[in-house]
Amino acid sequence: MFPDGMLLKSNNYWDYEVVKMKKKIILRGLFGLPVGIAIGFVITLLISICIGDGSFYPVTPELIKTTGNELNAVVLQTILCAIIGVGFAMASVIWEIDSWSLAKQSGVYFLIISVVMLPIAYFANWMKHSITGVLSYVGIFVMIFAAVWISQYLLWKRRIKKMNARIHGEDDQKRN
Repeated sequence: MFPDGMLLKSNNYWDYEVVKMKKKIILRGLFGLPVGIAIGFVITLLISICIGDGSFYPVTPELIKTTGNELNAVVLQTILCAIIGVGFAMASVIWEIDSWSLAKQSGVYFLIISVVMLPIAYFANWMKHSITGVLSYVGIFVMIFAAVWISQYLLWKRRIKKMNARIHGEDDQKRN
């Protein structure tokens, strides 16, 4: 049915695409590492500002207690923030898989970042270690994800509409 070399060429193409995707995942992960650390630091800075007593609160008291001292807690939290940055950045390649529906991309991305974020949040004591604490954290996580997803969806919908208007506007001008 197919010429002898066609399947070989097809397999080579997919092998190339897989290697290209793996390279992109690794590079994004490397970029995500310092970004995760930076975002983690900014969040602790904002929390400290909101507390408003002039002190800096780099970690939760529970994490200090678990690790034995503040320095160990800060080092551990920094590593965990780096892992989160790597995980989110690596998972972002999912949005480039054009053969997947938006629903599939969204679901898989959400699943991956949940698997990365939620255990780290629990381990770092960013949530209370109770059913209520975990459910509250998951609820907030889902709401933040939904808000970011909806804002990105609307942003890209508007951009695409503008691009289409430009294309159709240029086509109309060429005809005249």
